[in-house]
Amino acid sequence: MADAIELSPAEAEDLALRACRGAGADEPTARALVDATLSAARFGPATLGFPHMVDYLNSFREGRINGTPAPALARPFPAMLASDADGGIAQLGFDLAFGDIVAAARSFGIALFTQTNSYTAGELGYYVRRLAAEGLVGLAATNANAMVVSKPGGPAVYSTNPLAFGFPLGENALPMIIDQASSATAFVNIVAAAAEGRPIPTGWAVDETGADTDDPEKALRGALLPFGGRKGGNVALLVEMLSAGLSGGPWSLDTPDFRSGSVRPAVGLTVLAMMPGAPEEGRIARAAEQARRLAGLGVFIPGVSETESLPAASKPLTMPESVHAAIRRFAGAA
Repeated sequence: MADAIELSPAEAEDLALRACRGAGADEPTARALVDATLSAARFGPATLGFPHMVDYLNSFREGRINGTPAPALARPFPAMLASDADGGIAQLGFDLAFGDIVAAARSFGIALFTQTNSYTAGELGYYVRRLAAEGLVGLAATNANAMVVSKPGGPAVYSTNPLAFGFPLGENALPMIIDQASSATAFVNIVAAAAEGRPIPTGWAVDETGADTDDPEKALRGALLPFGGRKGGNVALLVEMLSAGLSGGPWSLDTPDFRSGSVRPAVGLTVLAMMPGAPEEGRIARAAEQARRLAGLGVFIPGVSETESLPAASKPLTMPESVHAAIRRFAGAA
């Protein structure tokens, strides 16, 4: 990574915690966000780790996130947990409900967590990765402000509306993690390209007039395209219903921008946790064998093919120099 800063996990954690405090987050919020950020930095796309954390820090400071929330958790049905994040980060509400989600899934075979009134969910793979560590299969969906058209030339009606899926593959093994947007690319990739002054592939986005563009700055003023045309648009609609529909949160069309202004996005998140059968049925071992079989045939296994083994907890973490400088500015106020 050009112009990258390398930190030990402990140094990165300390810096990130001080930055959250400096931006106005309370301790539970800071802890939840830093845990998710470090997880994304180790396992997820780099853009959803420390670079995306800067969006959170700015949003604490500018009022788009409640830095001292009191999430409320209800249980309308035995296997359903419904959270109101109180304008805080999505990760905190999930953290507070996590023990109940796991217990419900193990008791009923399935559990549904749905949450409204939070800031954007960050790396969606984080939620299903945590479930996989408990031996649970996970499915997650979330939305944000409208930035994706359903077809070229149309208005932006969806967010990037990502969908994440996780399947455990055994102890001391990386889980299968599929985490992808229903847009042709994630919004953070457009932001990163604009920051670095490099073009984007045609087919990712359109400009303000609805014309294809390879200029990320024009894309930020325009809109993203769904992957696969109408099929990608259908997936975005499915995610919209799972996240905003089930949680009661705002539709993407009604959600304010998560990177500007002072209004909280208040979006939805839905996470489904499932038991992979009874332990004696060996479903996890069976899935692990199938993953190895597919990998042997040259199939890319998300979450697994990127690395051969679990990253060492002591492995240094890197971030762009500009991101490090931004986080340090917030940390200086702590």
